[in-house]
Amino acid sequence: MSFLKNRTVLGVICIVLSLTICFALTPLFNQSVSQKTTVIRVAKDIKAGDTITKDMIQTVEVGGYNLPEDVIRQQDAVLGKYAVADLSPGDYVLTAKLSDTPASENAYLYNLNGDKQAISISIKNFAGGLSGKLISGDIVSVIAPDYKKQGSTVIPPELTYVEVIGVTASTGFDTNQQNAEADSTVKNDNEKQLPATVTLLASPEQAKIFAELESDGKLHLSLVYRGSKEDAAKFTELQDKVIEALYPKPASRTAEQTPQAAVSETPIPSAVPTEPQNSVQETGGE
Repeated sequence: MSFLKNRTVLGVICIVLSLTICFALTPLFNQSVSQKTTVIRVAKDIKAGDTITKDMIQTVEVGGYNLPEDVIRQQDAVLGKYAVADLSPGDYVLTAKLSDTPASENAYLYNLNGDKQAISISIKNFAGGLSGKLISGDIVSVIAPDYKKQGSTVIPPELTYVEVIGVTASTGFDTNQQNAEADSTVKNDNEKQLPATVTLLASPEQAKIFAELESDGKLHLSLVYRGSKEDAAKFTELQDKVIEALYPKPASRTAEQTPQAAVSETPIPSAVPTEPQNSVQETGGE
């Protein structure tokens, strides 16, 4: 008899629990699942490094249950950002997949302020580009064989200290700045590529000379300095003073100090000569 009573009590408890689940917990669960929220979703293919524009995304209403915590819900938080990974239509836009800065392989192009330009020159042979050892931030001198058809090899005074801002393989990928989200196989292939071009930071006057040398197909890069940004800046500052001396601005726009005086008063880094060599420095005749 006691056994039957225990079974009856157990049965009643099970019935009460089942009714509680059916009429209390289940409706609450369904309500949370059916609760809607607004999120940002990808509308078209987006490649890593692309700038997010309005036509690439859409605002949709979805169930709020089990959504990622970092899903973005406002368009303003997406527009103008850069994708750090490939995104496909239907993907939710997450904060981890966006960046405020462009991809590393072309970030240097966004730092131009109008004073200087980025210009690329071709590496005609393996030795011409320091055997593929150049990296961003290097300071190089440009050696020009048969400069201006004068029959001598020189380092033009305008190109004594020039900053390297990019080294690019024939595939279009920078050899020393790989995207962290790039496919590993593609990345390994890129690392095996030799440099095809070097991108340099140049003034308009320097850019014209680079264009002439590129047209002639005769130039060679030699490494002058590799190290901290602060010390590298001393080389480029000295070069800027030389450019000012060689190409003086109109008197109305020139400060009281003459360009020659500006050159002589430039702080000289320990590894830098007192001034670049003569206007046409001969390193050997042809």
